[in-house]
Amino acid sequence: MRARDVRATTAGLLFITATATSLIATAFLGSLLKGSDVLATVAVHQDRLLSAALFQLLAAFTSAGIAVALYPVLRQHAAGTALGAVAFRIIEGVFYALSAVGTLILVSVSHQITAGASAQAAGELVRDLRDSADCVGVIAFYTGATLYYLVFYRSGLIPRWLSVWGLAGTILGLTAGLLVLFQAIGMFSGTQVVLNLPIAVQEMVLAVLLIVKGFSPTAKSPTAAEFGPVQTREHA
Repeated sequence: MRARDVRATTAGLLFITATATSLIATAFLGSLLKGSDVLATVAVHQDRLLSAALFQLLAAFTSAGIAVALYPVLRQHAAGTALGAVAFRIIEGVFYALSAVGTLILVSVSHQITAGASAQAAGELVRDLRDSADCVGVIAFYTGATLYYLVFYRSGLIPRWLSVWGLAGTILGLTAGLLVLFQAIGMFSGTQVVLNLPIAVQEMVLAVLLIVKGFSPTAKSPTAAEFGPVQTREHA
């Protein structure tokens, strides 16, 4: 198997793992952190929260790993853009990890539930901070994904229609993330789910394609890629 195919397979598996672990973490969390009596709920469901934090951490590492796995191939076509994708997806992973840490802190604070209003206020603060970290991570994801879909589109490493689908999905998802950040819609609201659905389906299609077929054998060579003058400046 060629090195490029190994990288494609690795990236495809990471796409699937990142999505699966994120969905599992969300399923464990459910609506546990909603409502005003958050510490009492956490105290009763500590095992679910700890499981959610574990899968959040796995999602953090695998999400960052996607851009790292793609970088050796993408840098041949647009080094600066590929590096930007890595940077934003690492930022995504960091904030997902912070969100997981926030979940663990909530479990710890829940032991102090008898302390009264001060403990409850602390719990709500930690919940809001972890939600904000999660939202920033989502925005970083869409920014990084947009960058590598641009490289995919220009290079032809994957079918153009799939790159366009990815770009449309990242725009919709980024819009949803910004709406949540500015509290125009609620986290995990119906609107956010609908806006995130296109990229969720697209990434699974992309993952299967990378695993089964690898990168397109008809992709443009780095020297023939579009925006050649820009690429030259990036290497300068």
